[in-house]
Amino acid sequence: MVDAVADSLDWANRQARGVVLRRAELRGCRFTGAELAEATLSDVTFTDCRLDLVGLRIAKLERVVFRDCRMTECDFYEASLTDVLFEQCELREATFSGVKLKRIELRGCDLAGLRGVEALRGARMPWNDVLENGPLFAAALGLEIID
Repeated sequence: MVDAVADSLDWANRQARGVVLRRAELRGCRFTGAELAEATLSDVTFTDCRLDLVGLRIAKLERVVFRDCRMTECDFYEASLTDVLFEQCELREATFSGVKLKRIELRGCDLAGLRGVEALRGARMPWNDVLENGPLFAAALGLEIID
């Protein structure tokens, strides 16, 4: 998909290993359970999309925006993320283990149960988001929280 705009596209459970998306805008689309391993996404914006249970293992994402997306249990294992923004996304129980990232920003995201949180080293977040996710970060460091 190159130079495209898609509204309400339904790719639920689609097997699209190695798919290429360039200069694309996807709005209100459903990708639940889609397998997009080894995908290449560049200059792509996802707005109000459902990407829960999506497999993006070993994918390459450059200049990608996820805005108001539901991404529960999304799998980014060993993906490469450069210039990626997650804004107001639900990333509950997502997997970031082994992710390589450069210039990543997370704003207002739900990170509860995130796996591989240590891979977020170097990511940018607003202070309030850091405080909200403090227990997640403390657990990743092996800190015991006491009263």
